[in-house]
Amino acid sequence: MRDRLGRAIRTTVERVRQLQRRERHAFRAWLERTSTIVHLSVLVFVPLSIGLVTYLSNTLDALSFLLFPPLASGAYTLFANPEGEYANPAQFVGGLTIGAGCGWVGLAVSNRVVGAAAALEVTAVSAALAVLLVGAATWSIGLEEPAAYSTALLGLLVPSGQQPAFLGSVFVASLLVASVFVVWRREFYEQRATVLYQSVKGDDHVLVPMYGERADATAMLGGEIASAHDAGKVVLLDVVDDERLARAERDLLDEPETGDRAGAGSNSEAGLWDDIDRSAVADTVGRLETRAHRIETAAGVPCEVVVAVESGSLGRTILATATETNCDLVATPYAKHRGRLAPFVHELFRSDVDVLVHRSADGTTQWERALVPVRRASDVAHSMIDFAIRLTGATGEVAVCTCIGPSANRRRAESMLSNLANPFAAPIETRVARQEIVPFLRGTAPAYDLVLIGASRDRSAASRFVAPPTFESIAEMDTDVAIVDRG
Repeated sequence: MRDRLGRAIRTTVERVRQLQRRERHAFRAWLERTSTIVHLSVLVFVPLSIGLVTYLSNTLDALSFLLFPPLASGAYTLFANPEGEYANPAQFVGGLTIGAGCGWVGLAVSNRVVGAAAALEVTAVSAALAVLLVGAATWSIGLEEPAAYSTALLGLLVPSGQQPAFLGSVFVASLLVASVFVVWRREFYEQRATVLYQSVKGDDHVLVPMYGERADATAMLGGEIASAHDAGKVVLLDVVDDERLARAERDLLDEPETGDRAGAGSNSEAGLWDDIDRSAVADTVGRLETRAHRIETAAGVPCEVVVAVESGSLGRTILATATETNCDLVATPYAKHRGRLAPFVHELFRSDVDVLVHRSADGTTQWERALVPVRRASDVAHSMIDFAIRLTGATGEVAVCTCIGPSANRRRAESMLSNLANPFAAPIETRVARQEIVPFLRGTAPAYDLVLIGASRDRSAASRFVAPPTFESIAEMDTDVAIVDRG
Protein backbone atom coordinates (compact mmCIF):
# COMPACT_ATOMS: atom_id res chain seq x y z
CA MET A 1 0.00 0.00 0.00
CA ARG A 2 2.80 2.42 0.90
CA ASP A 3 4.65 1.64 -2.32
CA ARG A 4 1.51 2.27 -4.37
CA LEU A 5 0.88 5.54 -2.55
CA GLY A 6 4.50 6.60 -3.04
CA ARG A 7 4.32 5.87 -6.77
CA ALA A 8 1.08 7.85 -7.03
CA ILE A 9 2.64 10.81 -5.24
CA ARG A 10 5.75 10.70 -7.42
CA THR A 11 3.62 10.46 -10.57
CA THR A 12 1.51 13.42 -9.48
CA VAL A 13 4.56 15.51 -8.65
CA GLU A 14 6.14 14.69 -12.01
CA ARG A 15 2.97 15.66 -13.86
CA VAL A 16 2.80 18.95 -11.97
CA ARG A 17 6.43 19.63 -12.86
CA GLN A 18 5.78 18.84 -16.53
CA LEU A 19 2.79 21.18 -16.50
CA GLN A 20 4.91 23.91 -14.92
CA ARG A 21 7.61 23.39 -17.55
CA ARG A 22 5.04 23.64 -20.34
CA GLU A 23 3.56 26.79 -18.83
CA ARG A 24 7.01 28.37 -18.46
CA HIS A 25 7.85 27.43 -22.03
CA ALA A 26 4.56 28.86 -23.31
CA PHE A 27 5.09 32.10 -21.37
CA ARG A 28 8.67 32.40 -22.59
CA ALA A 29 7.58 31.82 -26.19
CA TRP A 30 4.81 34.42 -25.81
CA LEU A 31 7.25 36.93 -24.35
CA GLU A 32 9.67 36.51 -27.27
CA ARG A 33 7.15 37.63 -29.88
CA THR A 34 7.73 41.10 -31.25
CA SER A 35 4.00 41.89 -31.04
CA THR A 36 4.04 41.04 -27.33
CA ILE A 37 7.11 43.20 -26.72
CA VAL A 38 5.48 46.13 -28.53
CA HIS A 39 2.18 45.85 -26.69
CA LEU A 40 3.85 45.52 -23.29
CA SER A 41 6.04 48.52 -24.09
CA VAL A 42 2.95 50.57 -25.02
CA LEU A 43 1.39 49.60 -21.68
CA VAL A 44 4.51 50.58 -19.76
CA PHE A 45 6.37 53.38 -21.54
CA VAL A 46 3.52 55.49 -22.93
CA PRO A 47 1.94 55.95 -19.44
CA LEU A 48 5.44 56.48 -18.01
CA SER A 49 6.19 59.22 -20.54
CA ILE A 50 2.85 60.98 -20.03
CA GLY A 51 3.24 60.68 -16.27
CA LEU A 52 6.66 62.34 -16.48
CA VAL A 53 5.25 65.22 -18.55
CA THR A 54 2.30 65.55 -16.16
CA TYR A 55 4.65 65.79 -13.20
CA LEU A 56 6.59 68.56 -14.94
CA SER A 57 3.34 70.28 -15.90
CA ASN A 58 2.28 70.38 -12.27
CA THR A 59 5.68 71.77 -11.33
CA LEU A 60 6.11 74.30 -14.15
CA ASP A 61 3.28 76.63 -15.05
CA ALA A 62 4.68 77.06 -18.55
CA LEU A 63 3.69 73.52 -19.58
CA SER A 64 0.10 73.58 -20.80
CA PHE A 65 -2.29 70.72 -20.15
CA LEU A 66 -3.70 71.22 -23.66
CA LEU A 67 -0.69 69.45 -25.18
CA PHE A 68 -1.46 66.11 -23.48
CA PRO A 69 -3.93 64.62 -26.05
CA PRO A 70 -1.63 64.98 -29.09
CA LEU A 71 1.36 63.98 -26.96
CA ALA A 72 -0.31 60.74 -25.86
CA SER A 73 -1.45 59.99 -29.41
CA GLY A 74 2.01 60.65 -30.83
CA ALA A 75 3.71 58.59 -28.12
CA TYR A 76 1.46 55.63 -28.93
CA THR A 77 2.37 56.00 -32.62
CA LEU A 78 6.06 55.80 -31.74
CA PHE A 79 5.95 52.81 -29.40
CA ALA A 80 3.24 50.81 -31.21
CA ASN A 81 5.14 50.75 -34.49
CA PRO A 82 8.81 51.41 -33.72
CA GLU A 83 9.89 50.56 -37.26
CA GLY A 84 7.04 52.31 -39.03
CA GLU A 85 6.87 55.41 -41.17
CA TYR A 86 6.17 57.72 -38.24
CA ALA A 87 8.63 56.19 -35.74
CA ASN A 88 11.06 59.07 -36.21
CA PRO A 89 11.90 61.10 -33.08
CA ALA A 90 12.90 64.19 -35.07
CA GLN A 91 9.70 63.99 -37.10
CA PHE A 92 7.69 63.57 -33.88
CA VAL A 93 9.22 66.60 -32.12
CA GLY A 94 9.33 68.77 -35.23
CA GLY A 95 5.83 67.88 -36.36
CA LEU A 96 4.21 68.64 -33.01
CA THR A 97 6.14 71.90 -32.63
CA ILE A 98 5.34 73.06 -36.15
CA GLY A 99 1.69 72.16 -35.55
CA ALA A 100 1.58 74.39 -32.47
CA GLY A 101 3.23 77.20 -34.44
CA CYS A 102 0.74 76.84 -37.30
CA GLY A 103 -2.12 77.05 -34.83
CA TRP A 104 -0.62 80.29 -33.50
CA VAL A 105 -0.29 81.75 -37.01
CA GLY A 106 -3.77 80.61 -37.99
CA LEU A 107 -5.29 82.26 -34.92
CA ALA A 108 -3.40 85.52 -35.52
CA VAL A 109 -4.42 85.72 -39.19
CA SER A 110 -8.03 84.85 -38.37
CA ASN A 111 -8.17 87.56 -35.73
CA ARG A 112 -7.06 90.11 -38.26
CA VAL A 113 -9.57 88.90 -40.85
CA VAL A 114 -12.69 88.57 -38.66
CA GLY A 115 -11.82 91.39 -36.28
CA ALA A 116 -11.05 91.74 -32.60
CA ALA A 117 -14.63 90.98 -31.50
CA ALA A 118 -14.17 87.34 -32.39
CA ALA A 119 -10.60 87.17 -31.15
CA LEU A 120 -11.39 84.62 -28.44
CA GLU A 121 -13.47 82.38 -30.68
CA VAL A 122 -12.37 79.46 -32.85
CA THR A 123 -13.80 80.35 -36.24
CA ALA A 124 -14.09 78.33 -39.38
CA VAL A 125 -11.41 80.50 -40.93
CA SER A 126 -8.91 79.93 -38.10
CA ALA A 127 -9.49 76.14 -37.98
CA ALA A 128 -9.23 75.69 -41.74
CA LEU A 129 -6.20 77.95 -41.98
CA ALA A 130 -4.36 76.17 -39.14
CA VAL A 131 -4.92 72.75 -40.75
CA LEU A 132 -3.89 74.11 -44.16
CA LEU A 133 -0.71 75.60 -42.79
CA VAL A 134 0.35 72.53 -40.83
CA GLY A 135 -0.28 70.27 -43.81
CA ALA A 136 1.73 72.46 -46.16
CA ALA A 137 4.56 73.07 -43.67
CA THR A 138 5.09 69.46 -42.62
CA TRP A 139 4.81 68.20 -46.20
CA SER A 140 7.28 70.71 -47.60
CA ILE A 141 10.03 69.91 -45.08
CA GLY A 142 9.33 66.18 -44.70
CA LEU A 143 8.03 66.22 -41.12
CA GLU A 144 4.55 64.83 -41.66
CA GLU A 145 3.17 63.79 -38.27
CA PRO A 146 -0.51 62.91 -37.64
CA ALA A 147 -0.48 64.40 -34.14
CA ALA A 148 0.69 67.76 -35.57
CA TYR A 149 -2.87 68.47 -36.68
CA SER A 150 -4.01 68.05 -33.10
CA THR A 151 -1.53 70.58 -31.73
CA ALA A 152 -2.49 73.01 -34.49
CA LEU A 153 -6.17 72.88 -33.53
CA LEU A 154 -5.47 72.92 -29.79
CA GLY A 155 -3.29 75.98 -30.32
CA LEU A 156 -6.41 77.86 -31.40
CA LEU A 157 -7.75 77.50 -27.86
CA VAL A 158 -4.72 79.22 -26.34
CA PRO A 159 -5.00 82.99 -25.80
CA SER A 160 -2.61 85.03 -27.92
CA GLY A 161 -0.50 86.08 -24.96
CA GLN A 162 0.15 82.45 -23.98
CA GLN A 163 0.98 81.17 -27.45
CA PRO A 164 4.79 81.40 -27.03
CA ALA A 165 4.60 79.43 -23.77
CA PHE A 166 2.38 76.81 -25.42
CA LEU A 167 4.80 76.47 -28.32
CA GLY A 168 7.74 76.02 -25.95
CA SER A 169 5.87 73.49 -23.80
CA VAL A 170 5.02 71.40 -26.88
CA PHE A 171 8.69 71.33 -27.88
CA VAL A 172 9.96 70.42 -24.40
CA ALA A 173 7.31 67.77 -23.72
CA SER A 174 7.64 66.10 -27.13
CA LEU A 175 11.43 66.11 -26.72
CA LEU A 176 11.11 64.28 -23.39
CA VAL A 177 8.83 61.61 -24.89
CA ALA A 178 11.11 61.22 -27.93
CA SER A 179 14.14 60.78 -25.65
CA VAL A 180 12.41 57.98 -23.74
CA PHE A 181 11.52 56.34 -27.07
CA VAL A 182 15.08 56.59 -28.42
CA VAL A 183 16.57 54.98 -25.31
CA TRP A 184 13.92 52.22 -25.30
CA ARG A 185 14.38 51.42 -28.99
CA ARG A 186 18.19 51.44 -28.92
CA GLU A 187 18.77 49.67 -25.61
CA PHE A 188 15.85 47.24 -25.53
CA TYR A 189 13.79 46.85 -28.70
CA GLU A 190 16.70 46.60 -31.13
CA GLN A 191 18.57 44.35 -28.68
CA ARG A 192 15.64 42.00 -28.01
CA ALA A 193 17.41 39.08 -29.68
CA THR A 194 20.11 39.15 -27.02
CA VAL A 195 17.94 40.46 -24.16
CA LEU A 196 14.93 38.14 -24.48
CA TYR A 197 15.55 35.37 -27.00
CA GLN A 198 16.62 32.22 -25.15
CA SER A 199 17.97 30.67 -28.36
CA VAL A 200 20.60 33.39 -28.74
CA LYS A 201 21.73 33.16 -25.12
CA GLY A 202 21.83 29.36 -24.91
CA ASP A 203 22.46 26.26 -27.01
CA ASP A 204 26.23 26.52 -26.63
CA HIS A 205 26.77 23.09 -25.01
CA VAL A 206 25.89 20.55 -27.68
CA LEU A 207 25.52 16.79 -27.25
CA VAL A 208 25.89 14.72 -30.43
CA PRO A 209 24.94 11.01 -30.34
CA MET A 210 27.37 9.32 -32.73
CA TYR A 211 25.56 6.80 -34.88
CA GLY A 212 24.83 6.34 -38.55
CA GLU A 213 26.95 6.92 -41.63
CA ARG A 214 26.71 10.74 -41.51
CA ALA A 215 27.43 11.29 -37.82
CA ASP A 216 30.61 13.21 -38.67
CA ALA A 217 28.56 15.85 -40.51
CA THR A 218 26.16 16.22 -37.58
CA ALA A 219 29.06 16.47 -35.14
CA MET A 220 30.61 19.29 -37.18
CA LEU A 221 27.24 21.01 -37.36
CA GLY A 222 27.06 20.84 -33.57
CA GLY A 223 30.55 22.29 -33.38
CA GLU A 224 29.65 25.25 -35.59
CA ILE A 225 26.59 25.98 -33.45
CA ALA A 226 28.60 25.79 -30.22
CA SER A 227 31.39 27.99 -31.59
CA ALA A 228 29.07 31.03 -31.62
CA HIS A 229 29.70 31.46 -27.87
CA ASP A 230 32.98 31.65 -25.98
CA ALA A 231 31.72 29.06 -23.49
CA GLY A 232 30.71 26.60 -26.20
CA LYS A 233 31.60 22.93 -26.12
CA VAL A 234 30.67 19.71 -27.92
CA VAL A 235 30.16 16.31 -26.34
CA LEU A 236 30.28 13.24 -28.59
CA LEU A 237 28.18 10.40 -27.19
CA ASP A 238 28.76 6.74 -27.95
CA VAL A 239 25.85 4.59 -26.71
CA VAL A 240 26.54 0.88 -26.14
CA ASP A 241 24.34 -1.91 -24.81
CA ASP A 242 26.82 -3.53 -22.40
CA GLU A 243 28.30 -2.06 -19.21
CA ARG A 244 31.60 -3.95 -19.62
CA LEU A 245 32.02 -2.63 -23.14
CA ALA A 246 31.33 0.89 -21.90
CA ARG A 247 33.96 0.46 -19.18
CA ALA A 248 36.45 -0.81 -21.74
CA GLU A 249 35.92 2.24 -23.97
CA ARG A 250 36.21 4.58 -20.98
CA ASP A 251 39.40 2.81 -19.96
CA LEU A 252 40.97 3.50 -23.34
CA LEU A 253 39.70 7.08 -23.36
CA ASP A 254 41.40 7.65 -20.02
CA GLU A 255 44.69 6.19 -21.24
CA PRO A 256 47.25 8.56 -22.82
CA GLU A 257 47.29 8.16 -26.59
CA THR A 258 49.94 5.75 -27.86
CA GLY A 259 50.98 4.42 -31.19
CA ASP A 260 49.27 1.07 -30.64
CA ARG A 261 45.85 1.70 -29.08
CA ALA A 262 45.01 -2.02 -29.23
CA GLY A 263 47.70 -2.70 -26.66
CA ALA A 264 46.43 -0.14 -24.18
CA GLY A 265 44.40 -0.95 -21.11
CA SER A 266 47.21 -2.53 -19.07
CA ASN A 267 46.17 -0.52 -16.03
CA SER A 268 42.55 -1.57 -16.24
CA GLU A 269 40.77 -3.84 -13.79
CA ALA A 270 41.62 -7.50 -13.96
CA GLY A 271 39.29 -9.42 -16.22
CA LEU A 272 37.83 -6.34 -17.86
CA TRP A 273 39.10 -7.33 -21.29
CA ASP A 274 38.02 -10.95 -21.09
CA ASP A 275 35.74 -11.76 -24.04
CA ILE A 276 36.09 -8.21 -25.41
CA ASP A 277 37.76 -7.52 -28.74
CA ARG A 278 40.38 -4.97 -27.72
CA SER A 279 41.21 -4.07 -31.31
CA ALA A 280 37.58 -3.30 -32.16
CA VAL A 281 37.21 -1.15 -29.03
CA ALA A 282 40.48 0.63 -29.79
CA ASP A 283 39.29 1.36 -33.35
CA THR A 284 36.01 2.80 -32.03
CA VAL A 285 37.77 4.98 -29.48
CA GLY A 286 40.30 6.10 -32.07
CA ARG A 287 37.55 7.17 -34.49
CA LEU A 288 35.75 9.10 -31.74
CA GLU A 289 38.91 10.90 -30.66
CA THR A 290 39.78 11.70 -34.28
CA ARG A 291 36.33 13.24 -34.76
CA ALA A 292 36.72 15.22 -31.56
CA HIS A 293 40.11 16.55 -32.70
CA ARG A 294 38.68 17.59 -36.09
CA ILE A 295 35.87 19.52 -34.40
CA GLU A 296 38.26 21.27 -32.02
CA THR A 297 40.49 22.24 -34.95
CA ALA A 298 37.76 23.33 -37.39
CA ALA A 299 35.22 24.90 -35.03
CA GLY A 300 37.59 26.09 -32.31
CA VAL A 301 35.60 24.66 -29.40
CA PRO A 302 36.56 22.01 -26.85
CA CYS A 303 35.18 18.59 -27.65
CA GLU A 304 35.00 15.60 -25.35
CA VAL A 305 33.86 12.01 -25.73
CA VAL A 306 31.58 10.16 -23.32
CA VAL A 307 30.29 6.59 -23.35
CA ALA A 308 26.87 5.62 -21.99
CA VAL A 309 25.03 2.33 -21.61
CA GLU A 310 21.53 2.28 -23.08
CA SER A 311 19.07 2.06 -20.23
CA GLY A 312 15.33 1.81 -20.83
CA SER A 313 15.41 3.48 -24.24
CA LEU A 314 17.88 5.29 -26.47
CA GLY A 315 16.03 8.59 -26.07
CA ARG A 316 16.05 8.36 -22.30
CA THR A 317 19.77 7.54 -22.32
CA ILE A 318 20.57 10.54 -24.52
CA LEU A 319 18.52 12.87 -22.31
CA ALA A 320 20.15 11.57 -19.14
CA THR A 321 23.60 12.10 -20.66
CA ALA A 322 22.64 15.64 -21.74
CA THR A 323 21.73 16.39 -18.13
CA GLU A 324 24.92 14.85 -16.74
CA THR A 325 27.16 16.72 -19.18
CA ASN A 326 25.25 20.03 -18.79
CA CYS A 327 24.26 20.20 -22.46
CA ASP A 328 21.33 22.39 -23.49
CA LEU A 329 21.09 21.19 -27.10
CA VAL A 330 20.98 17.67 -28.55
CA ALA A 331 22.06 17.58 -32.20
CA THR A 332 21.28 14.09 -33.44
CA PRO A 333 21.58 12.46 -36.87
CA TYR A 334 18.32 11.72 -38.65
CA ALA A 335 17.04 8.17 -38.15
CA LYS A 336 14.08 6.31 -39.61
CA HIS A 337 12.04 3.40 -38.32
CA ARG A 338 9.55 1.76 -40.68
CA GLY A 339 9.62 4.74 -42.98
CA ARG A 340 8.93 7.27 -40.20
CA LEU A 341 11.06 9.27 -37.82
CA ALA A 342 12.62 6.94 -35.23
CA PRO A 343 10.76 6.67 -31.87
CA PHE A 344 13.72 7.91 -29.83
CA VAL A 345 13.65 11.20 -31.76
CA HIS A 346 10.01 11.72 -30.78
CA GLU A 347 11.09 11.03 -27.22
CA LEU A 348 13.69 13.78 -27.53
CA PHE A 349 11.05 16.15 -28.92
CA ARG A 350 8.85 15.54 -25.87
CA SER A 351 11.64 16.53 -23.47
CA ASP A 352 12.57 19.94 -22.08
CA VAL A 353 15.91 19.98 -23.96
CA ASP A 354 16.39 21.82 -27.25
CA VAL A 355 16.71 19.33 -30.11
CA LEU A 356 18.08 19.54 -33.64
CA VAL A 357 17.71 16.53 -35.93
CA HIS A 358 20.14 16.70 -38.85
CA ARG A 359 19.58 14.80 -42.07
CA SER A 360 22.78 15.04 -44.10
CA ALA A 361 22.38 14.61 -47.85
CA ASP A 362 26.03 14.02 -48.80
CA GLY A 363 28.11 14.37 -45.64
CA THR A 364 29.04 18.02 -46.20
CA THR A 365 30.45 19.89 -43.21
CA GLN A 366 30.18 23.45 -44.58
CA TRP A 367 26.97 25.40 -45.07
CA GLU A 368 27.11 28.77 -46.83
CA ARG A 369 23.43 29.28 -47.72
CA ALA A 370 20.56 28.46 -45.38
CA LEU A 371 16.79 28.62 -45.92
CA VAL A 372 14.41 28.97 -42.95
CA PRO A 373 10.72 28.41 -43.78
CA VAL A 374 8.34 29.52 -40.99
CA ARG A 375 4.58 29.44 -40.45
CA ARG A 376 4.40 32.09 -37.74
CA ALA A 377 6.54 34.04 -35.31
CA SER A 378 7.64 31.82 -32.42
CA ASP A 379 10.58 30.87 -30.26
CA VAL A 380 11.28 27.96 -32.61
CA ALA A 381 11.49 30.39 -35.53
CA HIS A 382 13.97 32.50 -33.56
CA SER A 383 16.07 29.40 -32.86
CA MET A 384 16.09 28.34 -36.51
CA ILE A 385 17.24 31.80 -37.64
CA ASP A 386 19.91 31.90 -34.94
CA PHE A 387 21.20 28.45 -35.91
CA ALA A 388 21.23 29.43 -39.59
CA ILE A 389 23.35 32.50 -38.80
CA ARG A 390 25.75 30.46 -36.66
CA LEU A 391 26.17 27.78 -39.34
CA THR A 392 26.62 30.06 -42.36
CA GLY A 393 29.05 32.41 -40.63
CA ALA A 394 29.83 36.04 -41.37
CA THR A 395 30.03 35.56 -45.14
CA GLY A 396 27.05 33.23 -45.52
CA GLU A 397 23.51 33.92 -46.72
CA VAL A 398 20.32 33.34 -44.74
CA ALA A 399 16.81 33.56 -46.16
CA VAL A 400 13.59 33.42 -44.12
CA CYS A 401 10.42 32.58 -46.00
CA THR A 402 6.75 31.83 -45.45
CA CYS A 403 4.18 30.29 -47.75
CA ILE A 404 0.68 31.78 -47.93
CA GLY A 405 -2.43 30.94 -49.89
CA PRO A 406 -3.67 32.87 -52.92
CA SER A 407 -6.04 34.98 -50.79
CA ALA A 408 -3.95 35.48 -47.63
CA ASN A 409 -2.77 38.87 -46.44
CA ARG A 410 0.66 39.38 -47.99
CA ARG A 411 1.37 42.55 -46.03
CA ARG A 412 0.78 40.74 -42.75
CA ALA A 413 3.15 37.96 -43.82
CA GLU A 414 5.82 40.48 -44.79
CA SER A 415 5.44 42.24 -41.43
CA MET A 416 5.79 38.93 -39.61
CA LEU A 417 9.01 38.08 -41.48
CA SER A 418 10.36 41.57 -40.86
CA ASN A 419 9.74 41.20 -37.12
CA LEU A 420 11.56 37.86 -37.17
CA ALA A 421 14.58 39.06 -39.15
CA ASN A 422 15.20 42.57 -37.81
CA PRO A 423 16.40 41.65 -34.28
CA PHE A 424 19.40 39.81 -35.71
CA ALA A 425 22.53 41.70 -36.70
CA ALA A 426 23.23 39.54 -39.77
CA PRO A 427 21.71 40.46 -43.15
CA ILE A 428 18.66 38.25 -43.74
CA GLU A 429 16.61 37.96 -46.91
CA THR A 430 12.83 37.59 -46.51
CA ARG A 431 10.52 35.92 -49.02
CA VAL A 432 6.74 35.44 -49.22
CA ALA A 433 5.52 32.73 -51.61
CA ARG A 434 1.92 32.20 -52.71
CA GLN A 435 2.13 28.41 -52.90
CA GLU A 436 2.16 25.38 -50.62
CA ILE A 437 5.27 24.75 -48.56
CA VAL A 438 6.25 21.35 -50.02
CA PRO A 439 6.23 22.38 -53.73
CA PHE A 440 8.00 25.60 -52.78
CA LEU A 441 10.79 23.75 -50.95
CA ARG A 442 11.19 21.18 -53.70
CA GLY A 443 11.72 23.98 -56.21
CA THR A 444 13.75 26.35 -54.03
CA ALA A 445 15.73 24.26 -51.53
CA PRO A 446 18.26 22.84 -54.06
CA ALA A 447 19.75 26.34 -54.29
CA TYR A 448 20.61 26.20 -50.57
CA ASP A 449 23.01 24.06 -48.55
CA LEU A 450 20.71 23.66 -45.56
CA VAL A 451 16.99 23.95 -44.80
CA LEU A 452 15.94 24.47 -41.17
CA ILE A 453 12.31 23.65 -40.36
CA GLY A 454 10.28 23.33 -37.19
CA ALA A 455 9.20 20.04 -35.67
CA SER A 456 5.51 21.12 -35.65
CA ARG A 457 4.83 19.65 -32.22
CA ASP A 458 1.80 21.90 -31.79
CA ARG A 459 -0.17 20.07 -34.48
CA SER A 460 -2.88 17.60 -33.49
CA ALA A 461 -2.80 13.90 -34.35
CA ALA A 462 -5.71 14.40 -36.76
CA SER A 463 -3.83 17.18 -38.53
CA ARG A 464 -0.73 15.01 -38.84
CA PHE A 465 -2.83 12.15 -40.25
CA VAL A 466 -4.36 14.37 -42.93
CA ALA A 467 -1.14 16.21 -43.78
CA PRO A 468 2.19 14.62 -42.74
CA PRO A 469 4.87 16.90 -41.22
CA THR A 470 6.82 18.91 -43.76
CA PHE A 471 10.11 17.18 -42.96
CA GLU A 472 8.57 13.82 -43.91
CA SER A 473 7.21 15.20 -47.17
CA ILE A 474 10.65 16.42 -48.25
CA ALA A 475 12.57 13.37 -47.02
CA GLU A 476 14.02 12.64 -50.47
CA MET A 477 15.16 16.19 -51.15
CA ASP A 478 18.86 16.40 -52.06
CA THR A 479 19.65 19.12 -49.49
CA ASP A 480 20.65 18.99 -45.83
CA VAL A 481 17.65 19.36 -43.54
CA ALA A 482 17.66 20.30 -39.84
CA ILE A 483 14.49 19.80 -37.79
CA VAL A 484 14.50 22.16 -34.81
CA ASP A 485 12.46 21.95 -31.60
CA ARG A 486 12.63 24.02 -28.42
CA GLY A 487 12.37 22.17 -25.13
